[in-house]
Amino acid sequence: MAAYEEQEYKKTFSFRVWAKMLPFFKPYRRFFVLTMGLNVFLAAVDVLTPLFQSYAIDHFIMKNTLDGLRPFVVLYVLMIVAQTVSVYFSVHAATTIEMNVGRDLKWAQFEHLQTLSFSYYNTTPVGYIHARVMSDTLRIASMIAWGLVDMFWALIYVVSVFVIMFLMDGRLALILLMIIPGIALLTFYFQNRILHWNRKVRKINAQITSAYNEGITGVRTSKTMGIEPDNDREFFCQTSKMHRAASRSAKLNAIYIPLILFCSSMASAIVLMKGGRMVQEQAMQLGTLSVFLSYAVILFEPVQQLARLLSELISCQANIERVMDLLEQKPDVVDEETVIAQYGDAFHAKKENWERIQGDIVFENVSFRYPDGKDYVLEHFDLHVPAGMNVAIVGETGAGKSTLVNLLGRFFEPTEGTIRIDGRDYRERSQLWLHSQIGYVLQSPHLFSGTLRENIRYGRLDATDKEVEEAAREVSADVVAEKLENGYESNVGESGGRLSVGEKQLISFARAILANPAIFVLDEATSSIDTQTEQLIQKAIQHLLKGHTSFVIAHRLSTIRQSDLILVVKEGKIIERGNHRELLAQKGYYYELYSRQFEEESAMHVFAKRT
Repeated sequence: MAAYEEQEYKKTFSFRVWAKMLPFFKPYRRFFVLTMGLNVFLAAVDVLTPLFQSYAIDHFIMKNTLDGLRPFVVLYVLMIVAQTVSVYFSVHAATTIEMNVGRDLKWAQFEHLQTLSFSYYNTTPVGYIHARVMSDTLRIASMIAWGLVDMFWALIYVVSVFVIMFLMDGRLALILLMIIPGIALLTFYFQNRILHWNRKVRKINAQITSAYNEGITGVRTSKTMGIEPDNDREFFCQTSKMHRAASRSAKLNAIYIPLILFCSSMASAIVLMKGGRMVQEQAMQLGTLSVFLSYAVILFEPVQQLARLLSELISCQANIERVMDLLEQKPDVVDEETVIAQYGDAFHAKKENWERIQGDIVFENVSFRYPDGKDYVLEHFDLHVPAGMNVAIVGETGAGKSTLVNLLGRFFEPTEGTIRIDGRDYRERSQLWLHSQIGYVLQSPHLFSGTLRENIRYGRLDATDKEVEEAAREVSADVVAEKLENGYESNVGESGGRLSVGEKQLISFARAILANPAIFVLDEATSSIDTQTEQLIQKAIQHLLKGHTSFVIAHRLSTIRQSDLILVVKEGKIIERGNHRELLAQKGYYYELYSRQFEEESAMHVFAKRT
């Protein structure tokens, strides 16, 4: 499998990148405010707890009395209860943020993916898209909901502790404050290195997801060609790369965090030594020293947490960059604002303004080259297809037969020139309007996981069961239902895996018939159907295409002899045009193709009789 070169993400930590998440966070800001407020309270409780300890030592232990113990205990218990309730609501709010932000990010990406043009899917593997929508989104949502909140708690706690310590004894507070510059320097040194290797991990993870996806979906090809060992070696190579990158990231974190812990531990030791002397000299109360020692030990955890979350925050930027890269992709084919205002967009159709297509199509001085190509596939091409005409497009594999129908369906737009439908430039109407009035039967049809009936009904979702079955009968797809154990209610498997290619094409054809489009496009629709099945649907095709404008990309030339117009494509150019008799009379390229194929089919027929 050829490696897909993903864009490198090398930006240093940037608030601008994180600011792109604000639209997804804004709807849940009240939950964020709630959890932030509760974490301020929780930080205050954690800061005040050692002060209760100090009070107990100085007033009960040192004075050897229990006077005032009852209100002290009641106040302490109330504080613990309030802390417990606050933790509950804080966790609930954070979970709400995580679930909703994650859902909205997935939704936004899925919706945006449906607006992108074919060129994006031609160059981007499914695995990379899957990694963005699933794993990257999950990490971002978790970081926003928990990481930022925990960092806020840790920051409030650390600042509050230092304020109280300075109020109690500035000299000891300064000793503990010495850890801050050390953490700042370590963070500055390690952040770019951690970010670099985490980006590597995310990139390789996407490659692994892509390889895994191809390995599963292409399992039949792998087994029939016996390339499992090659797939295994390639997959092992990718996972080894990720292991090395993840190890480098882990080693950096393994150095980063202990260095911070070392700074904290050294500060605690100095406080214990210095504070102990002050107590001996009666310059400080024992309760005050216990507060400093508690803070020095407890401060270890939030400082460590702050450092860890900061490194995670830095590395999470790569996830945001990857997701935003997808969301900021621009489709090559877009509708004008005036068109959207009249006809609606892909998700908000204004069907009341849609005109019915008659099917008169004009290619006027059309030239085209693919976005990533240098050479023109079509140059100054003119063609008039009156409503109801049947046009066949023939040529060898790779000649560019699909270019015309891709342009007709506006999956790509002409580089130069105009395509008119019923006298109007088709860019004056919406893409959804056009796509809804073209029925496609592709060479490799896609079926969705679900029942046979559901797959046919995708042609028109409001169709009744009777209409679904009638459409199936018209193209002999009812034969497929009869073979399955539950008829139309049988599950076809993932991507129609339980059906043959020919059977899937019949279902795809029934789906197109149910939609009753004004224009039909058949892309090698009978190339994978056996001769018997082909004979069953040929009459149905001729009947159904009658009165409809249709474009048939044909491999078997014998199936398009009755076409009104045949376009012969070679190396991306239209080199001949005419009906079957006219092209044979010219004794040109079409004549050669037809004669060669006729001889091959005759030889196969003779061979079949002998065997």
